[in-house]
Amino acid sequence: MKTAIVYYSNHHGNTKKLIDAIAAQNDVELIHVTAAPDADLSGYDRIGFASGIYFSTFAKQIIACADARLPENKDVFYIYTHGAPKGDFLKGIREIAARKHCRELGEYHCQGYDTFGPFKLVGGIAKGHPTDKEIAAAVAFYQQL
Repeated sequence: MKTAIVYYSNHHGNTKKLIDAIAAQNDVELIHVTAAPDADLSGYDRIGFASGIYFSTFAKQIIACADARLPENKDVFYIYTHGAPKGDFLKGIREIAARKHCRELGEYHCQGYDTFGPFKLVGGIAKGHPTDKEIAAAVAFYQQL
């Protein structure tokens, strides 16, 4: 099964740590959304979207890519890291996938070190995340899809 993970991991590389571990053990093509904004996703059986959470949603680059490039009737999954412990972080990306009649396979998320905005003043939140255990859990999630 041919799989791509379209990702955006900018500030601390939290999400990149997860998908690098997945790619190291599995045949997955990683596509950085800003390096390949016009990537053709039609040849993939499964498409993952991976992002840090920015203002309670996936990166705007991921949302725009999914809206413009996600083919209809694909299997999709989500991987994300977040500083805040709770939130409805998938709303926008899920709406796009549903509109395109995609099948959601699942999601994996964990906290990630966050120094955005006022968090910078206190040295950040979720220090030390993702942990080795959380990275291993991301790999296990992917392997169980």
